[in-house]
Amino acid sequence: MKRLVSVLKADGVDHSLITIIRTILAASKELSFRIGQGELSGVLGSTLDENIQGEQQKKLDVVANQLIKELLMDEADVKSLASEEEEFVVPVNGQGKYVIAFDPLDGSSNTDINGQIGTIFTIFPAISDLAANDWRQFSRKGSEQICAGYILYGSATMLVLTTGNGTRGYTLDLTHGGYLLTHPELTIPAQTNEFSINMANQPYWLEQTKLYIDNVHASENSYSMRWNAAMVGDVHRILLRGGIFLYPQDKRAQYPQGKLRLLYEAFPMAMLVEQAGGKAIDGNKTILEQRLSVLHQRIPVILGSASEVDVFKCSKSHRKYYTFYN
Repeated sequence: MKRLVSVLKADGVDHSLITIIRTILAASKELSFRIGQGELSGVLGSTLDENIQGEQQKKLDVVANQLIKELLMDEADVKSLASEEEEFVVPVNGQGKYVIAFDPLDGSSNTDINGQIGTIFTIFPAISDLAANDWRQFSRKGSEQICAGYILYGSATMLVLTTGNGTRGYTLDLTHGGYLLTHPELTIPAQTNEFSINMANQPYWLEQTKLYIDNVHASENSYSMRWNAAMVGDVHRILLRGGIFLYPQDKRAQYPQGKLRLLYEAFPMAMLVEQAGGKAIDGNKTILEQRLSVLHQRIPVILGSASEVDVFKCSKSHRKYYTFYN
């Protein structure tokens, strides 16, 4: 099997970008070990604090954020960092070539039940005439990403990565400590009979989401529902065998523009899905064509098998509910 670095070199990825990716993966190996230790690691359970998103932090949230941040701050080619756990942009090196955003631990509510969790990251070229502490380093369209990926901490630790040459999967070899290419080309099937949505939010759904789910239930296609309570786990399943993931806009006052973060979750996942032949929309427009206007901006997310995303989008009742994008 091919090693990660040899694959990236064959794709023509710049050496400095390869170094950054390897640094992120160094953090992932440490996290994989601690997560694999479970209760023995002493990092399960919650802290008494809330993060910038207003969510109670898990101990592992704090550990993951600090570990990734500290390793990346030692890299001369990193100009700025943005984390879901940090209120402001973290400046690193004013002469750096890249800016990196990350969700250090997606699905952290699953940590105490040994469920699926992961790290999501995205990399943009730095803007040379902006300071390293200027949040506008990240005021970009999703199409400007040069690398996106996630690490899934499951029964095996897997890296799914794209640098714009397709989406590939790698598995952490515990014997040698490196990521080996195990999925050379991930391609999402265009058709699907699986959907992923949080049914607990049904009372708050807009009419378009209700209509779509009603049609799913009435379909002769025998749909099955899957839900991991971790975006990284649901997207991973879709990349491997197809499906659709929905976290749409709803009527809850605390999430008037959706719940998921555009920079830390929607952008990288949309790039991975589109590079695998799927589609990713906010309910109306392509996610990769959106521009970040606030550092911790939220957005509705519908992604997965192309034909099923089109079914969701084409409902006539849908458009009047997404007026804030028009």
